[in-house]
Amino acid sequence: MESNPTTFEQNLLKDLYTHLKLEGEVDDMMPDAPDIEERWVPSLNSYMPDGIREFQNYPLTSIGWMMYVGMAIAQLWDLDWEKYSQVEDLYTMLRDVRGYDEMDEYITEEILKLDAKRADELTKLVGNCAARTYNYMMRQGVEPGTAEALQAYVSCLHQMYLMGACVQLHRMGYHMVKM
Repeated sequence: MESNPTTFEQNLLKDLYTHLKLEGEVDDMMPDAPDIEERWVPSLNSYMPDGIREFQNYPLTSIGWMMYVGMAIAQLWDLDWEKYSQVEDLYTMLRDVRGYDEMDEYITEEILKLDAKRADELTKLVGNCAARTYNYMMRQGVEPGTAEALQAYVSCLHQMYLMGACVQLHRMGYHMVKM
């Protein structure tokens, strides 16, 4: 693995964002969304027990679910941030409606309100991003169970969260252009 986790995360960001641009899911510029970004750490702290538990048997789910969380929080930001900014733990709120295993379906159906065709397309997009992220992490040669592995996992989750927010903001019509 690269010696600097920041470089790891920057390279992953570049890879995912380029992929999403080619898919037409994001603009040339990343959105500046501090309200959504500041919900990253609380979401991560709540997500880690679930994500780590699932990682060994379901690594793509463990990584991919965080993209759904980013999308849901972006949607809630647009819907009624005055209300949802008061919720201390948005991840737990999202998870607890149907449980961890069905959180993707809950977000897709109830938060994003996608029909079956668009939900299927989103599932494929998240799956592709999760696979890219997992493959990128595995190619780094990180030794499992180390502090370096944990940092790589957290970096992967962070980028998936951000990509989820970017995709959802783009889908809702928030387009980023240079001024």
